[in-house]
Amino acid sequence: MLTTPEAGHVATAPGPVLSAGDCLRVTIHGTGSHGSMPHLGVDPVVVAASIVVRLQSIVARVIAPAEFGVVTVGSIQAGTKANIIPESATLLVNVRAYDLDVRARILAAVERIVNAECAAGACPKEPEFDHYESFPLTSNDEETTRRVTAAFVEHFGAERVHPLAPVPASEDFSIIPDAFGVPYTYWGNGGFLPGAPVLPNHNPGFAPAIQPTLRTGTEAAVVAALAYLAGTG
Repeated sequence: MLTTPEAGHVATAPGPVLSAGDCLRVTIHGTGSHGSMPHLGVDPVVVAASIVVRLQSIVARVIAPAEFGVVTVGSIQAGTKANIIPESATLLVNVRAYDLDVRARILAAVERIVNAECAAGACPKEPEFDHYESFPLTSNDEETTRRVTAAFVEHFGAERVHPLAPVPASEDFSIIPDAFGVPYTYWGNGGFLPGAPVLPNHNPGFAPAIQPTLRTGTEAAVVAALAYLAGTG
């Protein structure tokens, strides 16, 4: 989301602008039993519930107050009946950070907490971790961003160009320029008309105004490319 989400505006900034992101599938093993006889089993739902609550302490207690991190459990899947203790529970965990050291500490804390809660719950098997998705940190090159921002100001006017506050979302496009050692800059476009509700991605009501959003985005791409090409060769 931009500092100003109004359609027809753009925003840029040097340094980290999109967070690194990771998705983990965590499988917790229990021992199935009848719901009326919980003492004969190991309830993975209870263990999973403890893990979900404890994971929220990572941001509050593991990383420093000045550091940024997000830990989200977006899915819990376990069991099919109210009166049956299932054999396993699965959590889908999402992690975000603007700093790779912070990212590593959060991921280590997730694994440490899951292992500890499974041990405390007497789970019959070690938990399983599937790190199934990862996105790199998007950190804009300072000189490239300066050049593109200046071109935006010249084309759109200073009143339509804004600082881009870091966004806790992730992208994978930087993998390609990073692989070739090419500097890059990522910018944002506003997409909502004045007075319209500002909604985030994945909200069912998310619907940016087609115009002037599409026109502004196209102009920004052309202006940025010309500004960068003008400084090469």
